[in-house]
Amino acid sequence: MTALLLRDLKLSVRAGGGAMIGVLFFMTVVAVIPFGVGPDLNLLARIGPAILWIGALLASLLGLDRLFQAEREDGSLDLMLMQDTPLVLTVLTKCLAHWIATGLPLVIASPLLSLFMNMEVPAIGATALTLLVGTPAITFIGAAGAAIAVALPRGGLLVSILVLPLAIPVLIFGVSAVYAAVQDPAPFLPPFMILTALTLTFAVIGPVAAAAALRASTD
Repeated sequence: MTALLLRDLKLSVRAGGGAMIGVLFFMTVVAVIPFGVGPDLNLLARIGPAILWIGALLASLLGLDRLFQAEREDGSLDLMLMQDTPLVLTVLTKCLAHWIATGLPLVIASPLLSLFMNMEVPAIGATALTLLVGTPAITFIGAAGAAIAVALPRGGLLVSILVLPLAIPVLIFGVSAVYAAVQDPAPFLPPFMILTALTLTFAVIGPVAAAAALRASTD
C-alpha cells in the first residue's frame, strides 16, 4: 500500500502538475468574484466562506476522471483486480494519494485566498479546518464516479455529473460550520460533526462502490 501511495503521488505530480492546476483554478474562481460583486468589503467577507468552498469543490473535480485511467490504459487495472490485496484497500490508497496531491494543496492555499475575500481570522481558520475535513469526502465520492466512467472514452463530464449532486451535502455542512464559527448564536460543533460523519461515511461507501464498479467494468 505504501508503494502504491508513493507511486500515485509521483504520477499525480508528473501528470500535468495536478496539484498546481487545482490551486490555480481555485485562485481563479476566488479572484474573479470581487469583479462580479463589486468592492463591498463587508459583502465579500459574508460570502467569502461559501465562495471558497464552491471553488474548492470545483477544483477537486479536476483530475477525478484520471483516477483509474492510467491503470486502465497500461493494463495494471487487471493486475489490481487479480492481486491478493483487497481491491477496496487499493482504491482507498489511491483516493488518499489523490487527495494529498490535489485536495491538500487547496486546504493549504485557502488561508491566503481568504485574505482576498476580507475574511476575519476565525472565519479563515474555520474555513481551512472544514476544507481539511470535508474535501476527502469529495475524493471518495469521485472515486465511485471515476470507476463508473473508467471504460468510457470521455468520462470526465460524466464524473462531474455523478459527483456534484452527492457532494452538495458536504458543501452545505462545510459552509454552515464556517458561518457557525463566526456567528455567536449558531453552534459550530453540530454542522462540523455532521461534516465529519459524511466524510467517514463516504470513506466506506466510496471505495466499496468504486471497487464494485471496477470489477463490473472488466466483465
